[in-house]
Amino acid sequence: MSVTSVELVELAPRDGLQNEDAVLTTEAKVELVERAVRAGTKRIEVTSFVDPRRVPQLADADELMSALPRYDDVRYAGLVMNQRGLERALAGGVDEIDILVVATDTLCQRNQGMTTAEACATAAGLVAEAKAAGVFTTITVGASFGCPFEGEVPTPRLGEVLRQVVASGPDELALADTVGVAVPTEITERAALARKVAGPELPLRLHLHDTRNTAAANAMAALTAGITTLDTSIGGAGGCASAPAGTRNLATEDLLYLLDRMGWSTTLDLQETIANAAWLEKQLARSLPSSLLRAGPFP
Repeated sequence: MSVTSVELVELAPRDGLQNEDAVLTTEAKVELVERAVRAGTKRIEVTSFVDPRRVPQLADADELMSALPRYDDVRYAGLVMNQRGLERALAGGVDEIDILVVATDTLCQRNQGMTTAEACATAAGLVAEAKAAGVFTTITVGASFGCPFEGEVPTPRLGEVLRQVVASGPDELALADTVGVAVPTEITERAALARKVAGPELPLRLHLHDTRNTAAANAMAALTAGITTLDTSIGGAGGCASAPAGTRNLATEDLLYLLDRMGWSTTLDLQETIANAAWLEKQLARSLPSSLLRAGPFP
């Protein structure tokens, strides 16, 4: 196989921390980001600009953005869900914003307090304003493969949501397996649907949870389908706070080991990433689900 590059977007500082019992200090979050950068990460979702009462783990988003060191080749992203969040993100100097639209009304209502249609309309306004400010925009479609409340998400439903978000003109479209229910055949099918709706030019991205131990297989299916930008989290930390059993992100180091052994190239160093997982485990005072953290690399 010819060597192909894979881009890993690091989500530990945001998705990795938002559902943890431990609340890291701003200083510890800065160190987490700096560790990810030293390991070679180029895109990092550093925080979420949401109501701090709902996500107290990320209540210091504004302070964090002021404290983070800047690097010419590293882009910081922030999750936003409304106008106030966008204003805070832009004031903080983010390089990217990630906007969430959940494909099912029930989870969207629980997560964002609005229907999917309302979230699509909100996303369109946020994309327009962010692009006017020169900021890269990603729309992530949550529950693209299944919902903890409504069950299976029919393909026509997903297709309609994708059409609405693509029409708003984001710079990138992401599919999210929010509760970790997808299997490789579904990744293949829905990646094809996303490409059909998005057209040949719009970059695609995939966000995987490892709730049912399928994330690595799903990542391989995504690569085969041509999606080479994947979300990961150091140590496998994190999960969806508003979705029952939405646990375990795909561990950065676990996927990195698989990619390295298969001849895919990334910008990351495996040993440093494993060390970062060990550091984060100590900060959170709990065991993280990373396999490489237990077994180590080979040979």
